[in-house]
Amino acid sequence: MKSSIGKHTVVVKKRKTSITLEDDFWQALREIARLRRISLSRLISSIDADREVAANLSSAIRLFVLRFFKEGESRRHPTLEAAE
Repeated sequence: MKSSIGKHTVVVKKRKTSITLEDDFWQALREIARLRRISLSRLISSIDADREVAANLSSAIRLFVLRFFKEGESRRHPTLEAAE
């Protein structure tokens, strides 16, 4: 399973910034923004504002996407959470 890496420019805090992520993460991020009915820039700005541990924005985005889908899976299959 190979995912190419893409660099995109987005507006965060009214400034353009370049973010490099694997295509799978870009696709997941767009899907989350669509589900929340917000723009991609707004979602990324929110992730940026909320990040605590991640040293850079790309890492914060990857962690956000991972948590989003992990929490969704736990809600769909509560027995998975109990098994941990």
